[in-house]
Amino acid sequence: MITLRSNALAVLLVLVTCASSYSQNDNSSEEDKWYDKFKIRGYVQVRYNRLLETNPKLGCEQCDASWGGDGGLFLRRVRLVFSGQISNRVYFYLQPDFASDVTGELNFGQIRDAYFDLGLDPKNEFRIRLGQSKIPYGFENMQSSRHRLPLDRADGLNSAIKNERDVGAIFYWAPDEKRQLFTSLAQDGYKGSGDYGVFAFGVFNGQGANTSEANKSMHVVARLSYPFEIGDQVVEPGVQAYAGKYEMMEGQLSDGVKTNADLNYADRRAAASFVLYPKPLGIQAEYNIGKGPEFNTATDSIEVRKLHGGYFMISYLMKLKEDHVLMPFARAHYYDGGKKHELDARSYRVKELEFGIEWQPVKQFELVAMYTISSRRFEDFIQQDNRQTGNLLRLQAQLNF
Repeated sequence: MITLRSNALAVLLVLVTCASSYSQNDNSSEEDKWYDKFKIRGYVQVRYNRLLETNPKLGCEQCDASWGGDGGLFLRRVRLVFSGQISNRVYFYLQPDFASDVTGELNFGQIRDAYFDLGLDPKNEFRIRLGQSKIPYGFENMQSSRHRLPLDRADGLNSAIKNERDVGAIFYWAPDEKRQLFTSLAQDGYKGSGDYGVFAFGVFNGQGANTSEANKSMHVVARLSYPFEIGDQVVEPGVQAYAGKYEMMEGQLSDGVKTNADLNYADRRAAASFVLYPKPLGIQAEYNIGKGPEFNTATDSIEVRKLHGGYFMISYLMKLKEDHVLMPFARAHYYDGGKKHELDARSYRVKELEFGIEWQPVKQFELVAMYTISSRRFEDFIQQDNRQTGNLLRLQAQLNF
């Protein structure tokens, strides 16, 4: 059964109504109707993680619910994207996912993105994004899962923001030529992040996507990422940071775990990114440091503790024919810190090495095989002294349309 919550349609209607109203004041020609530029696209991912598995107790709650345990074939993502440049200065974007897990039942519809961009100049080099969208923190977090090579984002930076998204107001700036470069790096198969500006600054709730704000303290985020060309290569360095207070919620706490009286914890991070796009050799690396809520087994309490972690990946793009592509890759990643969105701000120490290859015989289909060598310590009030190691071969088939 696939269900879409009614508020998803309500959000779409609000976005279209607001944007259409602005369009009338934007002197658009009567012949240039917003629905002439309305687009629908999407992708579907099917996974299987049990081949050559050595330890079924090894898993990653944030990564993939079918990894470990009794997992079988699994719909990881079923995404539809509705978007449109309604007028010269108004753009809307709505993305539901029909593979969400709700209280143990699979394949429910849930909003991932629902926002509109308001351009502040004729070229939209300055714009404001309002709604639920990706928070500009990290390159891999910004990168769409339809473009990313490894099956899951690395724990180090991905532990920062639940589903990489939240409701906020973000200001973006990028010169027109950089916006075109951002777009081409994603659309032309070079695994770009898409257009999230050269500079971004904004505020967001801080509790994560599809979660109500729990305190009056907004998070603040800033990011600077600048791609430039060196011969045939493109390099993109970046820095980013955010800060705020995160409130642990009742459903995230075990009976007996000790917490702050107001359940509020400092939540702040800073990260550096470096990307050499695969033309044909690619290098991607990110690392972040900070402080946030984490379970402490020595005191049975959730405390503000230091965290750090990141990853290094190397890849190579081989074009056998115009649309026939092979991309081998290898990634190592490490994380030592808490995951605030999990039970008791679960404490993690992750060391992982992955080898994989993406095969794309046509643009509409991709197959990824990835061998994972993993060591994960993940502990909360109920499950302590828990370190799992193991290896497994993971497969994913992806349909793009």
